[in-house]
Amino acid sequence: QVQLVESGGGLVQAGGSLRLSCVASGRIFRINAMGWYRQAPGKQRELVAEITSSGTINYADAVKGRFTISRDNAANTVVLQMNSLKPEDTAVYYCKETITYYNGKYFSNDYWGQGTQVTVSS
Repeated sequence: QVQLVESGGGLVQAGGSLRLSCVASGRIFRINAMGWYRQAPGKQRELVAEITSSGTINYADAVKGRFTISRDNAANTVVLQMNSLKPEDTAVYYCKETITYYNGKYFSNDYWGQGTQVTVSS
């Protein structure tokens, strides 16, 4: 089994910063893409940022220049540094990872964290 555990959400004033972390554990052979998504009330879940195993990074236009995604492969961790936060960034943030594991043969699945609330007050 694979588990993703997120931390770092909370309440912050507009213009402030938060740092989200997501740690994967379990029967992991390799972590491929790692990403952060968010879902605001009444809206669909959307991609915030993602980073591939080769280091290619993609950001949503709404967060470019304010958010930074990074990964630590040795620690099975992906981090989202969020600066200059705006009220419209308020959402539940989820990490998602595509993980390859071995169970007689190799399998790859997408795994999601439980979500962490980020609230930005104006």
